[in-house]
Amino acid sequence: MHKFYGILLGVFMLFTSPTFATERFTTELNITVTNIDTSRGGNIVVMIFGEEGFPKNHALALLTATKKVLSNTMGFTFLINQPEVAIKVLHDENGDGKVTKNWTGIYPKDGLGFSNDQKIGLTGPPNYLKSKIRFVAPKSEATISIIY
Repeated sequence: MHKFYGILLGVFMLFTSPTFATERFTTELNITVTNIDTSRGGNIVVMIFGEEGFPKNHALALLTATKKVLSNTMGFTFLINQPEVAIKVLHDENGDGKVTKNWTGIYPKDGLGFSNDQKIGLTGPPNYLKSKIRFVAPKSEATISIIY
């Protein structure tokens, strides 16, 4: 009988250990993209990143959604399964999924927006630490303004 209680106690400890007891984090993130120049046509691409790949490597985005430009303000909804992310929004005018550079070959021609109102500066694109958003609620909202 003592062996049974030992096994039962072992199973109980296994399922109440931190790995099993931790619930998976999920939040619904509603993103409003503003300041869209509708005269440029194309698509709005919203990319959700963990730290890896942000903001340049689009292939490493955790989630991506693309919509045809229809108005100067557009909404996107994502289910996020981690407590923090960074957001990049691209106004992809030519539909190639890449940031097109202007005549300098350095600065973007396409409109861009980042979480926490981060901007491209002389030192380059924003970094993850300054752009990340931390979630605490089951529903969250973010507004990203496109800068041309």
